[in-house]
Amino acid sequence: MKDHPKTMNGAESVVRSLHEAGVDVCFGNPGTSEMQFVDALDRTKLMRCVLGLFEGVVTGAADGYARMAGKPAVTLLHLAPGFANAAANLHNARKARVPMVNLVGDHALRHQQYDAPLSADVEGACAPFSDWVRSGRHAGSFANDAMEALRVATGKPGRIATLIAPADIGWDDGGVMADALPPNGPVAFDPDALHGAVAALEHGARTVMIVGNGVLEDVGALALLQGIADRTGAKILAPTSNRRMERGQGRFPVAKIPYPINDAIARLAGFDHAILIEAMPPVAFFAYPGKPSLLLPETCETVTLAGLDGNGPEAIAALADRMGAQAAKAPAMIQPTPPAAGAITMDNIAAALANSLPEDAIVVDEGVSWGGALYAAGNAARPNSWLSLTGGSIGIGIPLSAGAAIARPDRPVITLQADGSAMYTIQGLWTQAREGSNVTTIILANRAYQILKGELHNVGAQPGEDALSMLNLDRPTLDFVALAKGMGVPGRRVEDVRDLMQAIEDAATEPGPFLIEALL
Repeated sequence: MKDHPKTMNGAESVVRSLHEAGVDVCFGNPGTSEMQFVDALDRTKLMRCVLGLFEGVVTGAADGYARMAGKPAVTLLHLAPGFANAAANLHNARKARVPMVNLVGDHALRHQQYDAPLSADVEGACAPFSDWVRSGRHAGSFANDAMEALRVATGKPGRIATLIAPADIGWDDGGVMADALPPNGPVAFDPDALHGAVAALEHGARTVMIVGNGVLEDVGALALLQGIADRTGAKILAPTSNRRMERGQGRFPVAKIPYPINDAIARLAGFDHAILIEAMPPVAFFAYPGKPSLLLPETCETVTLAGLDGNGPEAIAALADRMGAQAAKAPAMIQPTPPAAGAITMDNIAAALANSLPEDAIVVDEGVSWGGALYAAGNAARPNSWLSLTGGSIGIGIPLSAGAAIARPDRPVITLQADGSAMYTIQGLWTQAREGSNVTTIILANRAYQILKGELHNVGAQPGEDALSMLNLDRPTLDFVALAKGMGVPGRRVEDVRDLMQAIEDAATEPGPFLIEALL
């Protein structure tokens, strides 16, 4: 271990220990109970400190950072109310199985008995959105607690670890450095599962391989998976929502299970066997009258070749060896003809994006109601990483982009952002401006919670004026260019699809953030 101050407080011991274990970014929105951490971060200068103006921006950015950096950041949150503000995007991060360490301040141990105004059950607030929760009790053991949190977070799959930090153990002297601990996983490969997968593949086209997480992030694994499919006739599908997919020219396109319930049931109807590789059995987002919750046919037999805690690429390599399959050659993906001038529609937006997305773009997709139309662009575009909303809690796109840009400042970030969900975390634009992030935010402005109109019909409702007034974003109309300008982000409004393409190309080559409001 390197030389360190002979005396330090609990907060400094945590900061120094986390940094030596590889954590070098802190996303925060601190309050009074976290001032000792603010001081420690300032004095040590060991971490990049990124301020979010709302806790949901903090956790969304930490999620995007983890997806692109492959390691956790630490967040700094203020008591139970601050954690509550952060919870929606922690939910998304947990569903994405990304690693994250949260430091949540609490009242000093001696002060907790007095029910001060900000007092609450911090552990109780954290538990539903965390995989591990612990409250520090002593300055001398505080860094050990942090190393245990990091160990949990960096296991397989990634997890959300939340360490509660009473103010006094942060400011008390007696902090002691702690070494990193080896994380758990991935679990050992199961030969019986391999035998079951081989048996399922004997049924050819009636077998589907559903693959997620690490498989979708590994171009080599996808090529080998396609080789298996070519040899056996099996199909390949990805879950509806995925933390990251490597897509574009020179890579294999993978279709997703559709979001609409009827389309999902129809897509899976013909399969008798399903092989799951770092994926769960597909389930409908919601229950609907007369519709099943589980999307595979009741008669479909499933085998889990690698669970969420397994090594999917390793399992695919073993399966390919058993099947005598080789990595397939990626198909030639021809970009669609650029659309002619005219209104931006679901029929032309994929072609527009496929032609205008820059090389090695990180695409953050929170298009929501336009998601199906947008997804097709990723296959024909230049090579890209495609990040999606994983937990269904809207408002992740803008902060997710901020974190991804900090993880990979060498790559342009393009955010496909619905207008309704943008308003949940619009403050993230300010963070992008402050950090000088190369993020182009495209607001898809249909001026409604359009997806909810479809959901209203799905439950058999016939909406009237009062129902629609709760789903339309009018009276007044939102002006996203003005909102962005107020947070230091320049922007422009476009209505023509060719203008949209040009705006994307121009923005991606300029440093710093930019916003395009695309009227649909």
